[in-house]
Amino acid sequence: MNLPKQEEEILKFWKKNKIFEKSLEKTKQGKIFRFYDGPPFATGLPHYGHVLPGTIKDVIPRYKTMRGFFVERRWGWDCHGLPVEYEVEKELKISGKKEIEKKVGIKKFNEACKDIVLRYTEEWRKTVERTGRWVDMDNAYLTMNPEYMESIWWVFKSLQEKDLIYEGHKILPYCPRCGTPLSNFEANMPGAYQDVKDPAITVRFKLLDEDQKDTYLLAWTTTPWTLPSNIALAVGSDVDYVEVKDKEDNNHYILAAERLKNFYHTEEEYEIIKKSKGKTLTGLKYEPLFHYFERFQNTGFKVVEADFVSAEDGTGIVHIAPAFGEDDNELGKKEDLPMPNPVDEHGCFTDEVENYKGMQVKEADLKIIKDLKEAGKIIKKEIYKHSYPHCWRCDTPLIYKAVSTWFVAVTKIKDKMLKNNEKIYWMPEHLKHGRFGKWLEEARDWAVSRNRFWGSPLPIWRHKDGDCDNVLVIGSREELEKLSKQKVKDLHKHFVDKIEIKCEKCDGVLTRVPEILDCWFESGAMPYGEYHYPFKNKKKFEQNYPAEFIAESIDQTRGWFYTLLVLSTALFDKPAFLNVVVSGLVLAEDGKKMSKRLKNYPEPKEILDKHGADALRLYLMGSPAAKAEELRFTEKDVAQTSREFLFILQNIFSFWKMHAGKSGVELKPSDKNVLDKWILSKLNILTRDLTASMDKYDLPKSVRLLREFINEFSTWYLRRSRGRFKTDDKKSAHQTLGFVLQETSKLIAPFAPFMADSIYQGVKGEKESVHLEDWISAGKIDEKILKEMKVVRDVCEAGHAERERAGIKVRQPLAKITINNQQSIISNQLLDLIKDELNIKEVDIKKGKGKLKAVLDTKITDNLKREGYLREIIRMVNSLRKQAGFTIADRATLSWKSDNSEITKIFKDFEEDIKKGTSCTEINNKKSKGDIDKDIKIADGVEVWVGVKKV
Repeated sequence: MNLPKQEEEILKFWKKNKIFEKSLEKTKQGKIFRFYDGPPFATGLPHYGHVLPGTIKDVIPRYKTMRGFFVERRWGWDCHGLPVEYEVEKELKISGKKEIEKKVGIKKFNEACKDIVLRYTEEWRKTVERTGRWVDMDNAYLTMNPEYMESIWWVFKSLQEKDLIYEGHKILPYCPRCGTPLSNFEANMPGAYQDVKDPAITVRFKLLDEDQKDTYLLAWTTTPWTLPSNIALAVGSDVDYVEVKDKEDNNHYILAAERLKNFYHTEEEYEIIKKSKGKTLTGLKYEPLFHYFERFQNTGFKVVEADFVSAEDGTGIVHIAPAFGEDDNELGKKEDLPMPNPVDEHGCFTDEVENYKGMQVKEADLKIIKDLKEAGKIIKKEIYKHSYPHCWRCDTPLIYKAVSTWFVAVTKIKDKMLKNNEKIYWMPEHLKHGRFGKWLEEARDWAVSRNRFWGSPLPIWRHKDGDCDNVLVIGSREELEKLSKQKVKDLHKHFVDKIEIKCEKCDGVLTRVPEILDCWFESGAMPYGEYHYPFKNKKKFEQNYPAEFIAESIDQTRGWFYTLLVLSTALFDKPAFLNVVVSGLVLAEDGKKMSKRLKNYPEPKEILDKHGADALRLYLMGSPAAKAEELRFTEKDVAQTSREFLFILQNIFSFWKMHAGKSGVELKPSDKNVLDKWILSKLNILTRDLTASMDKYDLPKSVRLLREFINEFSTWYLRRSRGRFKTDDKKSAHQTLGFVLQETSKLIAPFAPFMADSIYQGVKGEKESVHLEDWISAGKIDEKILKEMKVVRDVCEAGHAERERAGIKVRQPLAKITINNQQSIISNQLLDLIKDELNIKEVDIKKGKGKLKAVLDTKITDNLKREGYLREIIRMVNSLRKQAGFTIADRATLSWKSDNSEITKIFKDFEEDIKKGTSCTEINNKKSKGDIDKDIKIADGVEVWVGVKKV
């Protein structure tokens, strides 16, 4: 079976006949099921991290469409932000804001960004279509379009009018390479924290008190570059501290009592002079470590209390640089400390710190350590391994520094966000109050401005000199045109920065502030920008808001999911989405991140070409990754999914096609045979349970239900029904098998859309495509048949176990099996099933108590042995027919030769049985070459040569 080739043919059929478009047309009068598609960047190629949520975004809309809902599926492209800028910087062989401004210029840089935004759209289209996903890519929205950007401005102004926008000076994660602050959730994206080794030093600070002239406070830090900006030392109020005399250098050192063991090997190396609580140390003054900010001697360089100080690591005394750390900054405000900030926007020291001016701060660590060591101020140096945040796009270590930026006052609406989260159904459910809920509880104000170039500009105009306090926030192009008296076609920075507005308060001129908006702000505003709301499509937007369903990977709990909720709560006090399916991260087989450089995973195209989209879809949807857990991707598991699901189903279909495909039998259920009754009840159970799990967005459970049904469909129903296709019961068998195949194709359609359509068209369903069918409803479930069949299967399982213990293969007929069971079996059809399955002549059932027991009569008479040989001959001949490529309709001549008298007698006595069982019209006792021939071992010491030749 070449499933990928079969899928390519189905894909051509869909395109040629516009099946996707017809499915939309069919449901256009139905109830709207609104789906938001989070837009990806087209500056890179699609990978499994896209295929996984992308498949979820296809499975659910396909299911809902079959339920009669109208599900519009519109693609979008993320166009702005650091991901695009970083790619352009690499292409232009420049790095950072300074080089962009000096070597390239903002206009040329932004145009270069625009040029690469849609670089890989065709590759995306190919992959998306090949995975079987239906989505409108021809009518995609772009976040760089003026209409989308205008909606962004409306959102921003709406927040400002609600008093949710302010300019502030705060400590933020800052990327020195990109030259911009990041939001706290960007600094917490998966993979942002990396294990690094940093120098950790213990520094001594000399007390100024004349009575303690040789006494030093010891402080420990892993960021030596912040030491030139030291302004205070913090202690824990109730922490126990000691002043010790070092017996080697005779100096006195103050540190937490609990940390002594980290500096001295034995108690003989020091003498304790004094013990005290931290609160008694507050107010002590010390010499500045460097001379750069000695002007703050009166208000700084003192010991203060802080509740975040403990004796768990370091020295129990914390060095404070208020411009470079959130705790430090809050403490600085509380204690009214000076806040020197000698680091520029590129992460380099300013002229204030002359010894290190122009040096990137992290690169200055070693020189600072060297200088302090030469000055005799370092007590201890070590290497400290810890997890440290890096820029989510360029991988540069972040620094935390005080910057002026624009914020959304999230803390003002946090309680409303928590209430709106209660209205959202999460799959998996634990994320609601777990990862996402806890993130909401700790939500901080959102830094939304970026000191970059390619993005939606902040729509704020004000005076450069600050003499006039007039500030305008613009909410539309029309408003800007009216105020500036200029035509506005493009809203990007290199256009609107030229636009000036005459101030109504004074004779001055208002110009735009230089920052652009965080690209996550644009993503969170997608529900409005997609429709150019509120300027157009107002009614359509209101009909489609909030979304019924969204899906993305778990990293978006602190990304898109979060920003959607922030903006929807701020604007309308409601969630932007009502149901969300969260997928996990897809890793390489070894558990590491997938890497093109390491080639530690097969490319999606390779898997699609080799195993097909249905196999990949079922593998992903059936995995823990469809419920927010990690998945170690392995090709062998994709292949196993294909074997255990698709190949089994294809084999069932092939069997039906071979026996009934050309007979034109009507596809309808029959209730004449107990097996038909049973499989129809099983189908109805599947429909009931699958519908329930799909309504709960539980995709792994849904795939499991389908897999279990298909396994029973093949291994019990079809296997036990094979003989019926050669009897008078064949019509009902044909009808039921075809009917169940047709209904199964509808149930698998959302998950395996290619095979579903292949089977549906093969059994000649009524519609042009299975994807134009309605979802089926569960019918009657015959509990009696299910209960009785359960007993039959339990009996067969016990019988097989008995055969295995006795070492007797199933092909060897046995006389009788005696069953002791609580429930008797009345139906002869059920008894026949046991006989056929176990190859038993008689079933003796005795009603008893306790667990089911099966006792085999293992005596093999000569007649039973001959029957066993006969079965083996028929089985081996049919195997040769299959190897030769014969179909069931092909007639053949069977030749045989054996020196064994028993075999000779079997061929003579059971000639008609052999002909019937092998579809051979003639049997002869001569060794003539056939289309295929072979020596066959029937049993130990019993062999026969056989050859088959097509007539």
